[in-house]
Formats: sequence, structure tokens, C-alpha cells
Amino acid sequence: MLVIVPLLPVPPGGVAAKFGWDVFFSWDSNFYEAIATFGYNYSLPGKQLPSVAFFPLFPLVTRAFMSVGLPFKVAGTLVNNLAFLGALIVLYAWMNERHGKQKARWVTAVLAWCPLSLFGTVIYSEGLYLLFSTATLKAFDKQQYGWTALWGAIATAARPTGIALIPALLLVSLWQRRGVKAYIASLAAGGGLFLWSLYCQITMGDALAFLHAQKAWRPSLGFDWLRWLKMIMQIVVGTTNWKYGYIKDPWHPLLFAIIIGSASLLWYFRNKLDATKVNYGFACLGLFLWLLAGDPLTNVVMIFGGIYLLWRLRRELSLITVVYGFCGIGMLLASGGTISLNRLSYGIVSLAIACGVLLARHPFWGRSVMGFFAILLASFAVRFAQDQWVA
Repeated sequence: MLVIVPLLPVPPGGVAAKFGWDVFFSWDSNFYEAIATFGYNYSLPGKQLPSVAFFPLFPLVTRAFMSVGLPFKVAGTLVNNLAFLGALIVLYAWMNERHGKQKARWVTAVLAWCPLSLFGTVIYSEGLYLLFSTATLKAFDKQQYGWTALWGAIATAARPTGIALIPALLLVSLWQRRGVKAYIASLAAGGGLFLWSLYCQITMGDALAFLHAQKAWRPSLGFDWLRWLKMIMQIVVGTTNWKYGYIKDPWHPLLFAIIIGSASLLWYFRNKLDATKVNYGFACLGLFLWLLAGDPLTNVVMIFGGIYLLWRLRRELSLITVVYGFCGIGMLLASGGTISLNRLSYGIVSLAIACGVLLARHPFWGRSVMGFFAILLASFAVRFAQDQWVA
């Protein structure tokens, strides 16, 4: 992003990337800069988007770095990168204790190389949330309830998805009959959310201002089946055909049918073919499907593929990992929109854990997925640096 992207031509609808810290600053970074510099605004009427929708931890920590003389873009980049590095270290330590070194390496590799890990390096809050949510889950899994309360309170001040930690901790405490300390720690983990709500009440007269502000992006709560149908149809028939309501571009549905048909035949004759050829065949078909469908496919796979993995590995993973994963995905599905769902689901560390544990069993698919991740991550980095939409 610093060296290569500024040398590339300007894409349609993008901007020319310049050498320097600007390549890490785009989209939501503008909100974080305004909050860290001037404070919050809450103005739903009109065109101004309310910054109160963004939780306070990242702007606060960035402001602390700015107090020693660092510009916002430098401070924000350092905060997110250092926090993301910390999240990788905490995750590896937890997985190494629970699953052993091999699975710990794969889990950490998934979190680090997933294309959405871009948001652990640019001026966003993903790094901080991943660090403290992972630390919360690790402490709870080891029945360290003081640390659970502390890390949980910090995590719930980082991102809205931190709210999913509270019911997850309570449900596991109830299911495993952990006792009063676990219940107290579970409730105390919502301390960051409580303080943020109190701040909103005092300064804006609305304790749920951060929730009401989401209307600027998501008009209503609930499962938005129309947008999900749109994404699925974009995968099957293509964006152009969905837009016009008839088959204007016959190549997309034809190519989709060929890919699905080839995959079905490959699966049917898998026992009669060499295992290596079958693996490479499915890998190539998966790549072709992504080239055809693009971002709608990644959105659907991140959410529904994550649900499948959590259910399939439910007996191998810790209960808190599985329950938090389902609570987090359930919260996203009920949020009333599909904007940035792949990025938001990446922040649910349970999905990276499930994917890494599965890939540890299948080295071929692990290497294939890592290679695909690397290609997509480079693509996302270029797009973000040129101010194009990523997630």
C-alpha cells in the first residue's frame, strides 16, 4: 500500500494514491478522525451521518497517541496495527493451550491472512475489538473471571458487535453451571456498553443514541431478506440481469450453471478419480466462481459458511467459542442490513478459529485457501488505498 499502490494508474471512481499515511485513511476513517479531533455529533435529520454510531474506544486510544504529538493518521494506523498484532498473539496463546501448536498456527494464519485482515492494518477499530474480545473469551474459557470482566468491558466499548459477548457469556455460564462469579463477570463485561450509554444520555439526552444512529445505514431492524435475495441472485444470474429484471447478459447464468454442473460431476465421480485431481478441480472451480460472483459471494460465504463451520465443529471447539459465534452472527443477521457484513463477521473471532481448526486437518486446502487469501488481500489493499469500496 505504501510502495506499490502509488505507482498504479487511477481506476474509474477511485483516487490517485500518494506516498504516505493517506493510503491507510478512507471511508470510516473520516468518522474516527472527526471524533478524535472534535468529539461526537448526533444529527439524524438532513444529510449529516451521526458519528455517535461509532463506539468510543478507538478514538479515545488514538487521541491518547495524538497527545504526544503524533498526527491522527499516524496515531490511528499505529493503534490498529499494534492492537491487531496483540490479537494474533493472544489468539495463538489461547489456541496453543487448547488445541496444540499445529492448530494454533492455522487459526492464527487464517486471522492474519483473511482478506478482511486489511481492516486490522488501516485506520479502523477491528484490531482493538479483536484484541479485547479474544482476550475476554480466553479468560472466560480459563475461568479467570476478573480478567473476563475487565477485557469484556473494554471490548464492549470498542464495537457494537461487542454486545454479543454479554448473552454469550451468560448462556455458557448457565449451561455449564459455573456459579455466581461467572454471572457477575458476564454482566460486568457489559461495563463498556453501560458507560457509553450513560455518556450518550448525559451529552445527547438519548441513552440509545448509538443504536438510533444506525438508522442512517440500516433503516429498520430485522432480517433483511430482500437484500439477501438480491445477493444470492447476483451470484446466480449476475448483477446486470438482476438490475434489469431479465436476461440481458446470458453469459453469467450460463457460466454459473457450468461451474455448478462441473462441481456436481466432480463430486459424483470423486471415488473414481485421483484424490489430487479432485482437490485441484474443486479449488479451480471455487476460484472461477469467485471471479464470476465477486463480493456477493464473499458476503454469503462469510455468514452462512461460518454458521456451518461452527455447527460442524461444535464438539471440538470450546462452548464459549461456538455460542459467541452464533450470538455474533445472529446479531448481524438481525441488524436490518447487509452493508459490510463480511467485515463485521471477520471481527467475530470464532469464525477464524473454526476455519483454522478445519484447515489444520486438510493441509492441501489450507495451502489453497491461504494462496487465495493472499490474492484477495492484495486486491483489497489496492482498492482501499485508491478509495474504492472494499467491505
